[in-house]
Amino acid sequence: MRTTVGIIGAGPAGLLLARLLHDAGIDSVVLESRDRAYVERRQRAGILEQGTVDVLRAVGAAERMDREGLRHDGIELRFDKRRHRVDFPALTGGRSVTVYAQTEVCKDLIALQLEDGGPLLFETEALAVEDADTDHPRVRFRHGGADGAEDVLECDYVVGCDGFWGVARRAVPAAPSRTFERTYPFAWLGILADVAPSHDELVYARHDRGFALLSMRSPSVSRLYLQVPEGTDAEAWSDEEIWDELERRFETDDDWTLRRGPVTQKSVTPMRSYVHEPMRHGRLFLAGDAAHIVPPTGAKGLNLAVGDVVTFARALAHRRETGSAELLDAYSATCLRRVWQAERFSYDMTTLLHRAPDATPFDDRLQVARLDRIASSRAAETDLAEAYTGFPIG
Repeated sequence: MRTTVGIIGAGPAGLLLARLLHDAGIDSVVLESRDRAYVERRQRAGILEQGTVDVLRAVGAAERMDREGLRHDGIELRFDKRRHRVDFPALTGGRSVTVYAQTEVCKDLIALQLEDGGPLLFETEALAVEDADTDHPRVRFRHGGADGAEDVLECDYVVGCDGFWGVARRAVPAAPSRTFERTYPFAWLGILADVAPSHDELVYARHDRGFALLSMRSPSVSRLYLQVPEGTDAEAWSDEEIWDELERRFETDDDWTLRRGPVTQKSVTPMRSYVHEPMRHGRLFLAGDAAHIVPPTGAKGLNLAVGDVVTFARALAHRRETGSAELLDAYSATCLRRVWQAERFSYDMTTLLHRAPDATPFDDRLQVARLDRIASSRAAETDLAEAYTGFPIG
């Protein structure tokens, strides 16, 4: 097999890249190790920045998002039983975010790709990226499970959208690469519940017992999180214990109440920050979780991946139109400027709202002072709103 761009991974990043390249008249092949059903139900992020929404509209993948997605014009911060709303449009010149699950983004992009895009091969495991430092990199792959035959995809470029554990990142030599990492001594216990959200926007709560987040997947499905110790077993918490703890951490001085309903899913999400530099080796380009991971507090993961593939698609189209490799050569540096701003924001949000196991009363008062500053200073509030709604792509 031969193509211009071999894309490893059919998550949102890989699927969107295939669509961007298709619209630019550049052929590609997408290799995905899982089957279609798995990809379309793989639960991940659900908050789309303004820039991500704009890109999905531009590639024709927004019809259902515009109909079913929930536009949010702000978030609520809670601390000391107080409530403060951050008004995004008023602070950012009209920007907002949209709640629309990653599963739905993937469904929309898969439908477009199968309708008129290039090959999208499910149950096709990428085994290795070879000759990445030459003009003709190759992806060795196997189709049809462990007993399937091996084959080779010859490319001009390979883009690894296959996550932290994928083959793309492992194909980058350890030297002169550098990695930067931070792990956190807590995790998120997340639930899906068949109950209407208790608030019409996301609520980020700082409490002496730990952080809590009220989110949603639809007008009838709530997504909620609790800060828990690292290594927590989700099944060690009963449904009633989870609801009781959420109620404690979301408590306010007014008559707000938390709606309860049947819990349909429980999971624990570890918290870490990770950046791989550079995001390129020869003609192999890393995108999304293959290159960087952020704590979920800032809702940046999926959106950073979108920024990466938009940057690559623009650079390759520029190369095709002008013959200049300037933008391709700048890919890593361009992406990393945005990545580090997102890492900074996600770290700030995490340390602002979570209580460390060794926190002192001094630390607690500093957190409240930081939240007070956001609630009382338009400049501080604007910085949060601009970062939350998204940093410029490119």
